[in-house]
Amino acid sequence: MARRPYRPRGTRKTGNRIYGILLLLIIVATIAFVYGPFGKNKSTNDANDITPDANAPEIKEPEPELFPEPEPELLPEPEPELLPEPEPELLPEPNLPDIAPVADVEPNPEAAALIAEATAMLSEKPGRIIDARSKLQEALRIPMNIRQRTTVKNQLSELAKKWLLSRTIYPDDELCGIYKVKPGDRLETIGKRYKVPWEILQEINSISRPETLSAGKPIKIIKGPFHVKVYLSTFTMDLYLQKTFVRSFRVGLGKPGKETPTGLWRVKSDGKLIEPPWPDPVSKKMIYPGDPDYALGSRWIGLEGLEGAAKNREGFGIHGTKDPEQIGTANSRGCIRMHNGEVKQVYNLLMPGISTVRVVD
Repeated sequence: MARRPYRPRGTRKTGNRIYGILLLLIIVATIAFVYGPFGKNKSTNDANDITPDANAPEIKEPEPELFPEPEPELLPEPEPELLPEPEPELLPEPNLPDIAPVADVEPNPEAAALIAEATAMLSEKPGRIIDARSKLQEALRIPMNIRQRTTVKNQLSELAKKWLLSRTIYPDDELCGIYKVKPGDRLETIGKRYKVPWEILQEINSISRPETLSAGKPIKIIKGPFHVKVYLSTFTMDLYLQKTFVRSFRVGLGKPGKETPTGLWRVKSDGKLIEPPWPDPVSKKMIYPGDPDYALGSRWIGLEGLEGAAKNREGFGIHGTKDPEQIGTANSRGCIRMHNGEVKQVYNLLMPGISTVRVVD
């Protein structure tokens, strides 16, 4: 019987133990390879570290959708704020000369010299209209007798027909000039700019209809405002452009107990009316043009009292009359009456809210 070589028992057990350890190491290494950094099954946290396959189709990131920038919201424009109508500007009253007739005395030599100078200027060819006007204006500011004063006023009235009430513009005339109409201009706005009513601009420029005014057209303008001075003692009204005398009118005034108040008046802003209805203060009836009892004539110029006995008085005005024979007398209820044709002239010259009326004894 064959005999196996003899091995000690402890050696056999040791070998088995070594084989087991080696087997365990192989298993651990295999697991580490499969699930470690070189394995195919990585955790999802390392997905971004995978190198893409060169043959795989390129996947493009979607571009962000471009939305058009919204248009800014257009808010409706606010309605313009309606400001209250400004109060009319109270201009200082011009220092009008006191040219009421005085007692008949000896002619004033100084006044006579000024009248003679003006007459000589007018006789030149061409006549020196504006220089003569200045000499006569200077004469009005010094004392003189009735005859001299009447001569001066008459000459100034005749000159006004040339330098004021015609289309002629004289050199060096500081009271009149030329205005070139701009697009959008109206006679009314031009008149306000120069403190005169548009009616006088229409008249002196022979404009048939205000709406036909065309841009680029030169027109004559007057540099206002006009004012008047009323003398109770002589029933006269003197008209001025600024401080320059234009002409005189005969007027009717308030009867005893209804005297025309003295002091300073101003033409009301809404005071100019053509043949308005008239509330009769006696009968309390409203009377209309065409009625035999209508007393206002062709025009009404309402006044507001500012100073003296006129202060805060209302209901007074300058107007025409149906009784022309009462001009030059005291028969009104306090208003200033004029001939219908002459009140139209004054109506076209006095500027609402600006022109003043000074009433003196």
